[in-house]
Parts: sequence; structure tokens; C-alpha cells
Amino acid sequence: MFVPSLRAYTTPKPMAPRAASASETYPTDVDDTTWGLITPILARPSNQGRPRVHADRLVYNAIVYVLRGGIPWRMLPKSFPPWQTVYGRFRTWADNGTWQKLVDTLRQALRVELGRDPNPSAGVIDSQSVATGPGGGAVGNDPAKKVRGRKRHLLVDTEGLLVTVVVTPANVQDPTAGYEVLEDAKGRTPRLSHVWADARYQGKLVDWAKERLGVTLEIVTRPPGQKGFVVQARRWVIERSFAWLDRYRRLARDWEAASWSVCALIQIAAANLMARRVARYRALYRVA
Repeated sequence: MFVPSLRAYTTPKPMAPRAASASETYPTDVDDTTWGLITPILARPSNQGRPRVHADRLVYNAIVYVLRGGIPWRMLPKSFPPWQTVYGRFRTWADNGTWQKLVDTLRQALRVELGRDPNPSAGVIDSQSVATGPGGGAVGNDPAKKVRGRKRHLLVDTEGLLVTVVVTPANVQDPTAGYEVLEDAKGRTPRLSHVWADARYQGKLVDWAKERLGVTLEIVTRPPGQKGFVVQARRWVIERSFAWLDRYRRLARDWEAASWSVCALIQIAAANLMARRVARYRALYRVA
């Protein structure tokens, strides 16, 4: 006579979140100090729902590994959680605004470390046209840069720290996207009152920014008769910010099928850079 095992009727114990093994580390992994700055933002607001099998830190390290290495999601090493889990949590955090919240929190923390007011009063706006890969979704042609792809519109503070990002097809002109960029930036940093821009932003946008948002849009142009390359006042700040983002190979070219994914990856790259700087400054203070 068959007697079923009692094990089949026992309630399974909930699985604890899987932590990263000490032998499964990568140069892109965040250290304890850096993770201490990030984890309060990524933590669940409540304990409702099924317990997570994979720890947030392990998933975050996997996302940064994809972003820094420029690999597809499906090529994640086996030491990380399944790519479906990593991508699913990446999208969830993008949908609920977690990545933008992480940028805002770390920007304020870094500005405090630099002896600045947490909220900037001035910024710089510019765009970057990037070619897209196969299946790049909605794209356009930028005749000035001779690029077919998307355009990333950024506004950064005077330290080069990201405030807001908007992604459009490359054929969208800078002043057209400038309305959304400036309005979003003003909503996130109410102290914002002065923004530097290049000659492409002159026109109706200048008057609209002053009347609607109370923001002075200062156009920085070349000196008359100037030929060749010249560093323009304030505008070099955002060019440096673009160079910082280019360290993350997934952003060197636009491989995403949707613009929201590009925005999220830019926010993660900017937040990761800021978190590492804050952690480094605080470590120096402890040594001193």
C-alpha cells in the first residue's frame, strides 16, 4: 500500500533573498558605502506581495553590468539572477519613477558634499544625437549631425549633474523639446532661474521660459570672427556630462526599442556616478 510522504503536505518555507557570493564579484559591482546610498530608494514601500528571491543589490549590480558592458539582457552571466527577473525589476523601477527619484536624491546629496545648495539655481541645456541599432523604434534624421536615430535632451546643473532627460527622434528640433525639458526641470528644482544654452535655443522659447517659468535662458554664442574650436562659457559643463555618460557602453549607441528605456539607462548611469562620488567623499572624511 502506497503511503504519501508528509513532506508533500507541509507548507514550504519562504525563500530568503539570494545575496551575491564573495567569489561572484565584478568591477561594476557597487561597494557597501555606495549601496548604502542607493538601497533606501530601491527598497519596497511595504512588505506586501511575494517575498523576493533575489536581493535588490544583486539585481542592481546586474543592471549596471549590462549598462557598463553594453551587452544584451539575455547575455547576463549565470552568477546573476535570470535576465527576465533583472529586466522586469528594471522596468518596474522605471515605471514607478524610482530611477528619477534616485537621481534627484543623489544629486542633492552630492551637492551638499560639494558645499552647494541641494537644489540648483542655474543649469545648462543641450542635446546629443545618437545613432540607433536595428529595431530602434521611433527614430528620425538629424541633418545637422548626419545621424539617424534619437536625440537625448539633457539639463544639468553647473556641476554637470543630471536634472532631467527627454528622449525624442533625432529630427525633433532642440527648441521644440526645450519646452518639456525646462518645464520638467523647473518642477524638480523650483530654485532654477538661469539656464545657459547654445544658439539653437533662441527664439520663442526664450520668452516662454521667462514668462511661464521665470527662467532666464541665456544664449551662449561664439565670439564674432572666431574660427575653429573654442571652449564656450558654461556650455563645456554639459559636454563633460555627455562624456561621463559615454563611459557606459550601452549608451554609446542607442540599442533600445523604446525611448523610456533610454531615459532610464541614462538616469541609472548618472545616479551610479553620483553615488560613487558621494561614497568616495565620505570615505575621505572618515580617514581625515
